[in-house]
Formats: sequence, structure tokens, C-alpha cells
Amino acid sequence: RAKLMFINYPNNPTAAVANKDFFEKVVKFAKKYDILVCHDFAYSEMTFDNFKASSFLEVDGAKDIGIEFHSLSKTYNMTGWRLGFAVGNKEAISALSIIKTNVDSGVFKAIQEAGIEALTGPQDNIEKMNKIYTGRRNVVINGLNKLGWNLKPTKATFYIWIPTLNKMDSMEFSNLLLEKTGIIVTPGIGYGEYGEGYVRIALTVEEKRLEEAIERMEKAAITQK
Repeated sequence: RAKLMFINYPNNPTAAVANKDFFEKVVKFAKKYDILVCHDFAYSEMTFDNFKASSFLEVDGAKDIGIEFHSLSKTYNMTGWRLGFAVGNKEAISALSIIKTNVDSGVFKAIQEAGIEALTGPQDNIEKMNKIYTGRRNVVINGLNKLGWNLKPTKATFYIWIPTLNKMDSMEFSNLLLEKTGIIVTPGIGYGEYGEGYVRIALTVEEKRLEEAIERMEKAAITQK
């Protein structure tokens, strides 16, 4: 019987978002079946077009049955520094603390100091970063739509989740892109059986490179037209 439920919104790899109505259903379900909910909220601040991601803990009763994980990796470009925090149910946080204490001896203090500076310092860098990712998102969405895809602008994260060409499996399509264009994407099957038929694109390179990727696909006739 399930005792733990992991959810992640805004989502990696799909960029899907969830509203409070969804979280209310999660809380109701978790209370009914006595399940602890762990919400991965790493992309909480990486949002576009005036969209604001809802916290799972905003919902009444969420703190009774769940905790929420946050990361400095995305919001403050501290990927690899492995710094984050968890909030929520007191008993769950206490249990997590015991496990964490016995797994390692904590994060290097200088990294903790850097994290404090990030959290307490000016926050205008977040908006600047989101503008950069919005531009990159637009390049990819608009470019792929011109090649025959039918994609809607994502509201959060730096990922684009697209269906494969002509219903290819995700490994086949990923290999096609690599061999014909030199473009690397992540096969959806790597995220489980329900990811089959899709690939994930990361917006972690500048706009010119993304434009070049679209041009390479067009020249290689990799289109949905």
C-alpha cells in the first residue's frame, strides 16, 4: 500500500503546471489514504507571462499531510551546489532531518553562506533570468510550430516537451536528430513508460544556438508538415 506520493509542479520534464484545485484534490486523496505528499517545487520562481506557480502548502490541510522541497539550483543558477530546503509537516521534516544527518555531514559552509546571500540579497536577477528564458522559449515554440508542430507557450521551467516525428518512439527520434542535425534531446522513455512518444528540449543555450537548431531541423527536412 502506498505511503508516499511525489508530485512536481511546475514539472520536469513536461513543463506542466498545477493550480490550487489540483492540490486540493491531492490533499483530500492523501488524507483519505494516509499518504505523505512530497512536492518538488524547484521551479517555483521560473515562470513566464505573469504566471505565478502555486505552492502546494497554500492549500488548507496540506501541512497536515505533506512537505515541499525547494532548490536554489534553478532560481539562483546554483546548479551543482546541491543546496535546498524543505518545509511543511513538522513530523515529516523531523524524520527527514534524522535521515539527512546520517547520510552526510552537511553542505560545505561557504556554499551555505552563498545561499544566504542569494536568499537575502536583491531578487531582481530572477526577473532578468525569466526574461531570458521567455525569449528562448519563444524561439523554440515559434520555430517548431513553423515546422509543423502545434505547441502552446509553456508557463514555467526551462523545458519544452514535444511529441516525436510521425509517432516515432523517443529513442528513434532522438537518434535521428543527433545523426542528421547534431542536436541532442532527452528521450521521453527515460522518464518512464508514459514519456514514450515525446522528447525533452532544454532552453539552456542562448537564442542564437536555438535558432540554429531550428534551421538545422528544417534543412534536414525534420518537420511535421
